[in-house]
Amino acid sequence: MYKKLFFLNILLAGLFQSQTTQVNVISQATYYDGYAATVSDPVPAGLIRLSNTRYARKLTDAELNSFKAKIAMRVTIGALCDNYDRLGSVFLAMIPKNQPTYTLNDANVKRVEVGRYITPFMNKNRSPLEVPYTYDLSNLYSVFHDTGLRNAYDMYMELDVFGVPYAAQTQVAGCSGRIDVFSGTLNFFSTDTGATPTDYNTIVPILTYNTLNNYNSTNVPGETVRIVNFNLPNPVTNARFYVISTPHGANSGGEEYVRRQNYTYIDDVQMLTYTPGGISCEPYRVYNTQGNGIYGTVPKTLNEWTSWNNWCPGNSVPIRGFTLPNITAGNHTLKHTIPTAVFNQQQGDVYLSVYMQGKSNAALDIKDIKTVDVSIYPNPTSDFVNIKSKEDIVSISLFSIDGKKLAETHQESRIDLSPYSTGIYFVNIVLKGGITFKHKIIKK
Repeated sequence: MYKKLFFLNILLAGLFQSQTTQVNVISQATYYDGYAATVSDPVPAGLIRLSNTRYARKLTDAELNSFKAKIAMRVTIGALCDNYDRLGSVFLAMIPKNQPTYTLNDANVKRVEVGRYITPFMNKNRSPLEVPYTYDLSNLYSVFHDTGLRNAYDMYMELDVFGVPYAAQTQVAGCSGRIDVFSGTLNFFSTDTGATPTDYNTIVPILTYNTLNNYNSTNVPGETVRIVNFNLPNPVTNARFYVISTPHGANSGGEEYVRRQNYTYIDDVQMLTYTPGGISCEPYRVYNTQGNGIYGTVPKTLNEWTSWNNWCPGNSVPIRGFTLPNITAGNHTLKHTIPTAVFNQQQGDVYLSVYMQGKSNAALDIKDIKTVDVSIYPNPTSDFVNIKSKEDIVSISLFSIDGKKLAETHQESRIDLSPYSTGIYFVNIVLKGGITFKHKIIKK
């Protein structure tokens, strides 16, 4: 993390010392209570208010053309009448060309989350009144300049920050009766100095701010599993996957206070293993001007921080990733799982985003991306495993742990494991349209 922050500081310093391009997307927009009805206050010129928590602005052709090879994004959140740590994000939204308006839940919108951050505990009467977050988004150079994408889609940037004013209304002087929670600014800086433009010509939004838990938002009941199928019309080389995730749930023993290992698979091959957090939050203490139970009143040691923290109020969330040298055309499955997650008292969620970039010999139509909603239960089982899906089931095959096919059923929604001994098995599920994936089953 410290290496990344050092790189980003050097990046910004280099940008300001050399010939740079600056794109000011959103400036000092006011955000309101995320639980309240959408306000009718005037919207800053050029912006679209999608909700109390999100503004959007279309990038002009001149702005898109101005982006250079090395791109830094700066988000600045200002203190108003929310004094708690909250979650915010930046999205690249691709809207079908010349669509006059769009809404937050418009099915035609293809979104990619390109940055996430956690606000600090701020008091608007104490300095510092703003917190900056900086991201290296040089990978978006090719997206901003891609002729095919720009001919098909208008590109918007969305800045989101969720806030709630209720505590501040009684705890912060001047906030009584107010529902304005934060201000937000979004800028880009870019330069060609010391950089080579990326040549990706594909972008695949696989998951965008998807909620995941093991009680009401999972593809495998009782487990913390998200399974997504995506289709590539052409092979892709140097396929880079970008993963953003944060666990939330502030109840006693909640997931945001317990560090769990996360696993990401592509086509049943484990590609990424990580445990969120694990850094010291001391560098961000300065922005936490409102007293709180996370920072306390005295500095903490590295061991104290890393024993529990998944993220730091006042810091950006790391963007993790992995690369596949080659990925074939056709259907592929991404699976993200957190096997030891508990979600005490069935509270909390993990917010998960994944997108892919790479090189293809043809333009990729992002409308081909499809999310699979499949439930597999019970697991463990003593007899039947049931498969529930909105897509018709073509076949279910049962395999032993050594790869031997034991049984197969067609156009059925379950398969019987009762004839087999206890142990680990795998089911291979084929859905209509060629969607296929595997899952581990325990026979008890």
